Amino acid sequence: MANNTADHPPGNSVAEGNHDGDFGMTTEDLRDLMELRSAEAVNKITDTYTDVQGICRRLKTSPIEGLSGNPVDLEKRHAAFGKNFIPPKKAKTFLQLVWEALQDVTLIILEIAAIISLGLSFYHPPGGDSEACGQVAGGVEDEGESQAGWIEGAAILFSVIIVVLVTAFNDWSKEKQFRGLQSRIEQEQKFTVIRKGQVIQIPVAELVVGDIAQIKYGDLLPADGILIQGNDLKIDESSLTGESDHVRKSMEKDPMLLSGTHVMEGSGRMLVSAVGLNSQTGIIFTLLGASEHDEEKKVKKTKTQDGIALEIQPLKSEEAAESEEKEEKEEVKQVKKVNVTKKEKSVLQGKLTKLAVQIGKAGLIMSAVTVIILILYFVIDTFAVQGRSWVAECTPIYIQYFVKFFIIGVTVLVVAVPEGLPLAVTISLAYSVKKMMKDNNLVRHLDACETMGNATAICSDKTGTLTMNRMTVVQAYVGDTHYKTVPEPDAIKPETLEIMVNSISINSAYTTKILPPEKEGGLPRHVGNKTECSLLGLVLELKRDYQPIRDEIPEEKLYKVYTFNSSRKSMSTVLKNADGGYRMYSKGASEIVLRKCSRILDAQGQPRIFKPKDRDEMVRKVIEPMACDGLRTICVAYRDFPAEAGEPDWDSENDILNELTCIVVVGIEDPVRPEVPEAISKCQRAGITVRMVTGDNINTARAIATKCGILLPGEDFLCLEGKEFNQQIRNDQGEVEQERLDKVWPKLRVLARSSPTDKHTLVKGIIDSTVGETRQVVAVTGDGTNDGPALKKADVGFAMGIAGTDVAKEASDIILTDDNFTSIVKAVMWGRNVYDSISKFLQFQLTVNVVAVIVAFTGACITQDSPLKAVQMLWVNLIMDTLASLALATEPPTESLLLRRPYGRNKPLISRTMMKNILGHAVYQLVIIFTLLFAGESIFDIDNGRNAPLHSPPSEHYTIVFNVFVMMQLFNEINARKIHGERNVFEGIYRNPIFCSVVLGTFALQIVIVQFGGKPFSCTALTIDQWLWCVFIGVGELLWGQLISAIPTHHLKFLMEAGHGTTKEEIHEEELTEGADEIDHAEMELRRGQILWFRGLNRIQTQIKVVNAFRSSLYPASPESRSSIHSFMAHPEFVPLSEEEARIPPIEETGDEIEPLPSPSSGAGGGGEPPSAFPCRRELSI
Repeated sequence: MANNTADHPPGNSVAEGNHDGDFGMTTEDLRDLMELRSAEAVNKITDTYTDVQGICRRLKTSPIEGLSGNPVDLEKRHAAFGKNFIPPKKAKTFLQLVWEALQDVTLIILEIAAIISLGLSFYHPPGGDSEACGQVAGGVEDEGESQAGWIEGAAILFSVIIVVLVTAFNDWSKEKQFRGLQSRIEQEQKFTVIRKGQVIQIPVAELVVGDIAQIKYGDLLPADGILIQGNDLKIDESSLTGESDHVRKSMEKDPMLLSGTHVMEGSGRMLVSAVGLNSQTGIIFTLLGASEHDEEKKVKKTKTQDGIALEIQPLKSEEAAESEEKEEKEEVKQVKKVNVTKKEKSVLQGKLTKLAVQIGKAGLIMSAVTVIILILYFVIDTFAVQGRSWVAECTPIYIQYFVKFFIIGVTVLVVAVPEGLPLAVTISLAYSVKKMMKDNNLVRHLDACETMGNATAICSDKTGTLTMNRMTVVQAYVGDTHYKTVPEPDAIKPETLEIMVNSISINSAYTTKILPPEKEGGLPRHVGNKTECSLLGLVLELKRDYQPIRDEIPEEKLYKVYTFNSSRKSMSTVLKNADGGYRMYSKGASEIVLRKCSRILDAQGQPRIFKPKDRDEMVRKVIEPMACDGLRTICVAYRDFPAEAGEPDWDSENDILNELTCIVVVGIEDPVRPEVPEAISKCQRAGITVRMVTGDNINTARAIATKCGILLPGEDFLCLEGKEFNQQIRNDQGEVEQERLDKVWPKLRVLARSSPTDKHTLVKGIIDSTVGETRQVVAVTGDGTNDGPALKKADVGFAMGIAGTDVAKEASDIILTDDNFTSIVKAVMWGRNVYDSISKFLQFQLTVNVVAVIVAFTGACITQDSPLKAVQMLWVNLIMDTLASLALATEPPTESLLLRRPYGRNKPLISRTMMKNILGHAVYQLVIIFTLLFAGESIFDIDNGRNAPLHSPPSEHYTIVFNVFVMMQLFNEINARKIHGERNVFEGIYRNPIFCSVVLGTFALQIVIVQFGGKPFSCTALTIDQWLWCVFIGVGELLWGQLISAIPTHHLKFLMEAGHGTTKEEIHEEELTEGADEIDHAEMELRRGQILWFRGLNRIQTQIKVVNAFRSSLYPASPESRSSIHSFMAHPEFVPLSEEEARIPPIEETGDEIEPLPSPSSGAGGGGEPPSAFPCRRELSI
């Protein structure tokens, strides 16, 4: 009766308003109760509520029927105890993102220049044109210019605002997209509860206090609860307590279950007692709220393109204890150290920042020189040549001259700084991220996208990433016959079939099911434990059904259950027969269960004696061959306890689990995803090493690695087990030594039976290693909570969107929404595309800058006035570059990107081929412009625009110079589409509509500016003939480009590369310190001077000399391979075998030591994965 009243609260209580009064307990009572552990909790429950049933009564719920699911009742529970929802952190506001975007170095330089220029344009000194002060050729700018003076500063500021808004908007939409995905993931997370006596699955957010939830092995508990009934339940509470031992839960000893913990063994039912912010996880989140803010600043480092943002470190307890002086010393030390760990800048950002600083320095020098020359020229001309004296009333006029010179200097600086760069990077990344969504890559950290293009190694999980995580039985040994495929039902004796089907159906978790496919023609859905699903699948393939058997014997009728755990490696269920006897069904890892078998069912379905020698023969003939095919082997058996023998002692497991009769041994395959081998061979072609890190045993791992193509025949590689890996890399004190690791990892392809720590050690070791020619950039995939550290450590962490735990997703940079390895290859392609897009843009931008700076500089020095006016410069520099960054940054990727090797960390951004293109085109443009400048009037037969008198209208001469300049840039934009010296610059141009529209749009705007721009742009309308000449000179760029690409780069020894990454010397110089406050690379660069820079270049030049000897004979064809010494060194044929590597014997020699046969007691092999106990020695010697 109590159940009913609990189930349906009397009508009046539903209508009442005061919520807590409706229930016999308040949130506080429950919270106090949940803070108790083990014995204390049991005592409190018995003292206050008599038992758990008492709590159920107070919460108006029934332990058997559950809640009624009545919406009014659920609403009341929400009001009284809260919802099961932890509100996410507040998103950054748009203004915060704008502020972050403003921290960019290049933008800061521009802002300062713009403000100075604006200030000066409004400064009009008094003092007329007194003759006494003298007139200098070129004079003060005309009034049109002086009125339009503010345009220049305003235009710069306007461009800065555009860049900032675009960057902030990108970050904002990315954040929004990510939150959308988070909520989608959360909605998909379901949990099993009992309502109205029905077992249903509801979204985790809909759980309420008073719900009765079913829990089973593998669950992550979504709310706090109190155990009502449990079988052999063990929980991993390490996420809350840090204790790694599993905690056994039972009604008598410790019934408290906490949210965020994992069920490691067993099953049961719990009463939900706290949800959302009142649960243990929620309370921790609330506490974190305060410190989260600093943490946030640390982890999501301001994503400005080259923001000099020092990271804020959360206080660690040891640090807090240190005295003040010590901290000061630390700070001094930390300034000198550079942290080359992950959450620093991405590889590309580091290179870009360096490049921007170098260009900025060059621009500053140029503009300073310009100003000094102009002032000297003016002073000498006025006071020495014309012999005037400085008169007091002339001071304002002289000052005005100096101001004009300063503005010209600022113009040169503005032109020198490539302000299109931050925008190009942002657009390129944002465009890629959007497109990668379609390729099942959800990018959480923008820079990960581009880092992926440099990846040189991928450490991948096996289950679910390389394989389908759909276990299926493919072989069976039953009735003395080894079937290589699943046998037909009539091939097996009916008695044997009957007992086999019963054993599998009853002796498996009832939560494991096979459901019909969601879509027509899809595969059936596997729910629950995948290994058990494969066995149930076998039952269905034998044309039988497991559900009626389970309905006949519900879970309550099971007499005793020994659940699966890692030490037992088997699971058994006991039933009581009608005659008072018992029957026990067992299944588990075949080498373990077979050892307990004393009989086996023969071809007639009758038990016969099974001796140890029979067992050894079976291992040799059945189990080893299955293992070498990459199959897991599971043995299914049973035992009868006769009624007359009385009830056995169920606690002495060893006696119970003995004298079994073997029914069948099955081989289970987790098939390789069909698209994986192709994807892996693409990676290998692209110069990326794929390594498999798995918990499976070494034979299965090796077999799967061979199927995937990770192990290729005839290759010299290592396959190690975790234990042996640790022996090889640790010294006698058990510490990891980088030197030892460096001998192992280059050849390691498969790491089997590995722990999460092994994975982290391997990833860290590869990243920190300096043995190869280039430093490694490592990507890691992971799905489990325990993969968190490795995912965080890697340069790019991929988490599985479907199978991944929340912890893994939190630690990752990219989430694979389809859990598929192929998506990683797509990410590599997009990453390389980002890198190339930015190089294309740089090639274009720098050509414009070099030409504009030289023209402005020489023009100013010779004619005292820049031939390209400030506003024209800005149109070229800002507007064209912004549009160009849009055009070049949105080139779609092609498969050919996967045919070259990764650039690596220290490959320069501007290769020699690009440098050749930049300088080559600059030469063409300068020759044309200076010809027009000094001889244009006679060529076109127009008035000379040089040294025009004061206040003269814009001249045709200078308009033609400006127009030709823009036309050349326009056609050079097409040349910039290729950076590896390819001939066909039009290839694939139609696939990029943005590019076409930008080029045509820029052309149209240029026509408008020239024909109607008038005074502000210092332009005058041109005739059709003059226009055609301008376009013709522009088209000359394309022909000139063909000429340049015909010059072999390797003849041009003098070309320097620019924009290197961190070189090895720098890293050794700044001993690698993790966790030290980072100082931006750009700042380090400024502090340290260029010593390392030159040292690095000397090294490269020496290497180039060495390499040239090989070159001519090796690669006569590919232009790319010549363009840089790095790509040459990356070719595997030339990686020198160091003595250490040579000492590692190839696998044939070490095969037998690698896998010692375990002693019978060691019980090798994890959950039903026995093959490690039977190494395939035969295969090794092939």
